Amino acid sequence: MSVADAPAKPKVGRRTRLPRWLKALLGLFAILGPGLISANAGNDAGGILTYASAGSQFGYRTLFLLVLITIALVVVQEMCARLGAYTGEGLGALIREQFPLRSGATAMVLLFIANAGLTVSEFAGIGAAMELFGVSRYIAVPIALAAIWAVTVLGNYSRAERVFLVMGLVFIAYPIAAVLAHPHWGTVVSNLVWPHFLHTKAFLLLAVALIGTTITPYMQFYIASAVVDKGVTPKTYPGERVDTINGAILSDIVSIFIIIATAAVIGGTGPLSSVSQAAEALRPVAGAAASQLFGVGLLGASVLAATVVPLSSAYAIAETAGVERSLSCKLREAPVFYGVFTAQLVIGAIIALLPGNLVELVINAQVLNGFITPVLLTYVLILANRRSVLGAAANGRAFRVLATVCVSVVAVLSAAVLVQTVAGWFGAS
Repeated sequence: MSVADAPAKPKVGRRTRLPRWLKALLGLFAILGPGLISANAGNDAGGILTYASAGSQFGYRTLFLLVLITIALVVVQEMCARLGAYTGEGLGALIREQFPLRSGATAMVLLFIANAGLTVSEFAGIGAAMELFGVSRYIAVPIALAAIWAVTVLGNYSRAERVFLVMGLVFIAYPIAAVLAHPHWGTVVSNLVWPHFLHTKAFLLLAVALIGTTITPYMQFYIASAVVDKGVTPKTYPGERVDTINGAILSDIVSIFIIIATAAVIGGTGPLSSVSQAAEALRPVAGAAASQLFGVGLLGASVLAATVVPLSSAYAIAETAGVERSLSCKLREAPVFYGVFTAQLVIGAIIALLPGNLVELVINAQVLNGFITPVLLTYVLILANRRSVLGAAANGRAFRVLATVCVSVVAVLSAAVLVQTVAGWFGAS
């Protein structure tokens, strides 16, 4: 047999070339994680109902405010992710190391107060969502409690991360609803690019609630610890920075669409009084099934946040105590971490089963967060400014100015509402 007649040898090592756009898409999915999860968790039961209440009460007037809040969220989330990547420590550990004991204890107490209210509201959201399907909250909440605990404690970080990311897909219904509701787009754009604020106590109170539900304290503690848990280093941080910034922007785009959809359907009707009223914003998408579709979204959002909020508490207290804290650890390896997580879940679920108005509960929780947020953001800003903590990765001059302005504005708004609230107790207007 001649050489020419010999069978051709199979080619070894030849790889199929993927299209450039597909490589870019796969690369994006590879880096998605803590940033997207923490930002999406902000669109929880409290977030959805607060944004919907903004649309029903003030129409499109809060849109410009949300654009400003989005800029602040990007700045804050990026600082927290950078702190985690460059120091290898979460915010709890950094506060313990960099501040006096009393200051660190104050930060932890404020975080736990905020998270306690939020965990209750998340389980209340789960119960309300299932009641839209005819399932009693006395059945739904215990089942949700068990499922969240099992996925988080008996699984591992990467598995939990995939579950959280899939849950975030439910938010796609809101942009579709906003388009199908046929809002007056000229008015929408005008309110997005130029302030149309009202000088009323109700508007100011809702503004603080929007800050509290968008720049929620637990998100900052969670992202810093999750970045460490994922093993992000200074070398791999550029990819995580993309995840963090994109996550903040994408989640707030969804928030903007929630306001637009609600304003287009029931704008001007006043504050929300029930969950079913908030579901009206999805009527252009689902018609008579709007309540069911809203229930699915509310359930996914609430379960996501009901997991992340207690996790942020568990990370913070374990870091402060200097003990093991990681979802990659077995239960016996990190008893304090998992114990705090479990305790907050159980307490939140029990309180959520008590009678109460869900909408009023969750919006008040966001206002409470609005009061606490500027205090905790001050810790973050100081840490990110210190070269002794971040070295060359510390905030530059321009970024430091921008971050200071963001934190200061949030503090001024919160202080204004607090002063008005206290004055109201004494009969002053």
